[in-house]
Amino acid sequence: MINMSAWIDEVIQKKEVTAVPIMTHPGIELDGHSVREAVTNGNVHHQAIMRLTREFPSAMATTIMDLTAEAECFGADIVFSDVAVPAVTGHLLKDVHDIEALQVPSLQSARIPAYLKANLLTARALHDRPLLGGCIGPFSLAGRLYDMSEIMILIYEHPDAAHLLLEKCTQFILKYCQALKATGTNGVVMAEPAAGLLSNADCLQFSSRYVKTIVEQVQDDTFTVVLHNCGNTGHCTQAMVATGAAAYHFGNKCDMAEVIKEVPPTALAMGNIDPVSVFKDGTPEGMQTAVRNLLEKMKPYPNFVLSSGCDTPPHTPIAHIRAFFEALDDYNSYC
Repeated sequence: MINMSAWIDEVIQKKEVTAVPIMTHPGIELDGHSVREAVTNGNVHHQAIMRLTREFPSAMATTIMDLTAEAECFGADIVFSDVAVPAVTGHLLKDVHDIEALQVPSLQSARIPAYLKANLLTARALHDRPLLGGCIGPFSLAGRLYDMSEIMILIYEHPDAAHLLLEKCTQFILKYCQALKATGTNGVVMAEPAAGLLSNADCLQFSSRYVKTIVEQVQDDTFTVVLHNCGNTGHCTQAMVATGAAAYHFGNKCDMAEVIKEVPPTALAMGNIDPVSVFKDGTPEGMQTAVRNLLEKMKPYPNFVLSSGCDTPPHTPIAHIRAFFEALDDYNSYC
């Protein structure tokens, strides 16, 4: 079993920069499967992860960043596609009374068993690097159940109801993270992008306090929480760090050289090459330039980990991913 606290310390201490892009979709496509198959079939999902471990030297393997699986368990309607990530349609909860009546679902509902299976199979098969599972964050889940626009109103007009909804979301996410941990997975990327819509003070109250509850109960030497918030432009980094997570993953909307100043030097700060304009729609040459520029900016920070700004989307060219790692290799060799 990998000691993740020691693993993080080693990443910070070594001279070379470590890379962990968040990606699974390229592995799905290399194996000839669709997104729909991967998000519903644990075997297909597992095979895609393992394919990527053979293709690329990422320091950690990651599962799909799916922000609909937990909402589906609560009863939300999901639209599936062969070529795009699933999406929540409509909103399950209409008013405060619906929140009061909402039941925290079982982990046996919807697609959670398929995701646990993918983590279990991969954790058993993977021996050369840690595996990060994935889950949604409490505020982002609440927004998918209540509607993002409506929940922004709810937190001001009916804060007690908002907190009740967040408590129920947190209960389920905690159970899910505990189940992921039981599979042998080494950590989880908790995607909380909707919290980026909040001010730092509101993020502390309506997101971070709930994330911290989960962190305190699952994070230890064997299991790391990576808090992802690609909605943060730099305005709520302080709130993110207040969760006590061992690592923080930033999107391309923020300046990595600025946000990392608020991250403790003992925690990892990961990011933030644009997953769409550079990874998917760019060129190999553009990728190499973007990576070199970011690495130069981050040279003073040993706790920096090179990554994508979010999950790399479907149809990201393999040549662009290779260029990402080639630019890193050139930089590390030169340094």
